[in-house]
Amino acid sequence: MATATQVNESGRAAAIIEDYKAKPTSPIMLLQDLQAVYNYVPAEAMALVTRELGIPLEQLYGLATFYKAFSLQPRGKHNIKVCQGTACVVRGAADILEGFLRELGLKSPGTTDDKLFTLEVVNCVGACALGPVVVADGEYFGGMNTAKVKEAVAEVRTRGAETAA
Repeated sequence: MATATQVNESGRAAAIIEDYKAKPTSPIMLLQDLQAVYNYVPAEAMALVTRELGIPLEQLYGLATFYKAFSLQPRGKHNIKVCQGTACVVRGAADILEGFLRELGLKSPGTTDDKLFTLEVVNCVGACALGPVVVADGEYFGGMNTAKVKEAVAEVRTRGAETAA
């Protein structure tokens, strides 16, 4: 989690804010930029926005909590979403979720201690014909079953290592 000192010392939030001072635009775009840098929207960065741009903190929190695209909690490098829509649930999505929890060592959806993975439950990903579906870093894994969970995690982990290299 980014502390006030880290947000201030990194200068990344300040640079984003300076850019918005020069060309004011939607607070949503500002929050998107902050999330892109930190992989979530730190409270300290929102406080800095309030001080520097005069946007009410309540407005920022309202936007950040209304839109599912934003997270106020630190997220992992890789984001895995397990669909729990009706079409997926009737095809075993609950078991698939349990498989991901076991594979990632989580008790409930959230972020792993090493900040490598964030596991989320979503209501629908709009790919019912492929159900059950898991979306990992934007890639759809259709026809999921518990046997494929380990493979999916390994593939996402490997893909992440290749991108870092």
